[in-house]
Order: sequence, then structure tokens, then C-alpha cells
Amino acid sequence: MSRLFLTLTTLVLLHAVVFAGPLPVGPAQVTLDVGLPLEVFTYKPPTYTDGPLIVVFHGVQRNAEDYRNFAITLAERFGAIIAAPRFDRERFPTEAYQRGGVTKAGRVQPREAWTFTLVPELVAQLRAAEGRPQLTCYFIGHSAGGQFLVRMMALAGAQGAVRVVAANPGSHLFPTRDADYGYGFGGLPGPLSDDDAVQRYLAAPLTLYLGTNDIDPNYESLDRSPGAMAQGRFRYERGLACFAAAQKLARERGWVCNWRKVETSGLAHDAARMFAAPEAQTALFGADGK
Repeated sequence: MSRLFLTLTTLVLLHAVVFAGPLPVGPAQVTLDVGLPLEVFTYKPPTYTDGPLIVVFHGVQRNAEDYRNFAITLAERFGAIIAAPRFDRERFPTEAYQRGGVTKAGRVQPREAWTFTLVPELVAQLRAAEGRPQLTCYFIGHSAGGQFLVRMMALAGAQGAVRVVAANPGSHLFPTRDADYGYGFGGLPGPLSDDDAVQRYLAAPLTLYLGTNDIDPNYESLDRSPGAMAQGRFRYERGLACFAAAQKLARERGWVCNWRKVETSGLAHDAARMFAAPEAQTALFGADGK
């Protein structure tokens, strides 16, 4: 039997793996078919009844299992199921993860090629596993995961989530066409960057969740490209600037802005502490629990 045949057979088998729920109690690892096989690290509290699903998007280290563990505190506090998909570096390099696959080598890709399109299928698979097609869903991503989510919100919307939380992203997508995609809407085709697109972005249920001590301008993985540096010297400054730009534009145009800015005092670039902080509740559910 040829090596090529074995490789193709393995790929077919991997692609065919679909988890049949319900999700196990406690920590687990499953593979879901979302158009391609995706590892997902889950946690269901032993006392789980009918709480929400919180999908957690990992940082640049692609350490989804760690992020699932960081988020167990959210599961226990809010009676939620946690699911942390792993976007491996081999299939999802920076352009495909942080940038969502919208561009490749500087060229805009067809919408069906965007990584963002995997998210609703991921949620559908998790809902199906639980037998609850209307299971309420929230997204939270930290660092690179936050970058993925802000760009998703700008170009693809909330994908079925009630609220999307971007915690300490290293760079933002500002609501402007004066900066190229990745940092703004510049260079994108009209339907992706016109006033209607920017207005939808501001109306999206996005929370910028910021640690006030995430102020290291020399942090190893901090984006120091010209586009990022134009947003601020460090993550906290960039988050404040992006939120202020959104508020200002909404006032000037008379548009709705549904963004929230939630700060947690004294925390730096630390996903586990950000998830455990009391302010995580407001970031996800609002001061009024919505």
C-alpha cells in the first residue's frame, strides 16, 4: 500500500470524525467536523443544568487546552459550558487566525475561505451535541483571540453570539478607511468597507475588555508594525483609542454604538486573571446581566 494512499486515507478519516454528544462532564477533548477537523477542549460543570455556552478563543501560542483551563472559573461562576477550539499554526497562520483569512498575500479572499465562517458551524455542532439548537452563546478571546474576534465582528458580525468579548487584543480594527485592513477598513471592496459596513460594526455587541496594566511597549508578542503603532504604544492604550474612535464616529454620524468598554484594574497581559476578575461578568453579561 502506497504512502500517498495511507496519507489520503488518514485525512479522510480525520475529516469524518464528528463528536456525538452530549459533551462529557468535566474537562474533555473532542474533534468536531466544521468543514475540516477541529480540536475543541471543553468543560462542563458537574452541576450543569441549562447555562450558556462560552466559546473561548486562544492567544498566539495556540494553547487552547490552557485557555479552556483558564476559563473553568467562568464555567463554575456562571454555570456555563466552555469550548476552546484550537486553531493550529500550520493551518491557521497569522493571516488566517488573527486576520480571519480575509486576505492572503495581501489579496482579499472569497468569503467562504474566511476562517470566520467556521465559527457558526462550530457553534451548531456544539448545540447539536447538547441537543439544544437554541443554546445561548457568548464568545471571549484574549490577545490574538481578541484580534480574531474584533475583525470577525467588523466583517462577519457576531455569528450567533449574544455578546463578543475581545480581551487585551494586541491591535484593533478601527472604524475607519484611513488604515488598511487589519487596522481599519482600508483596501477592502466597497461592500466590506462602505458606511453601511462601518455602521454595522459599531452596532455589533462587542466588548473591549482591558487590563489597565497591559502597558508593556516591549512585550514579546506585541504587534509593532506601523499600523499597530499608530493605534498606541501598548495594548491598553490601543484599546482606549479604538473605543474612543468608535464613540466619536457614532456621535458625529448619529449612529448606534453597542460597544462596551470594561476595564479591570491592575491586571496585565494575563488571560487567566482576566477571566477570573469580577469584571469578566460585566464584560460578558453587562452590568444588568444582559
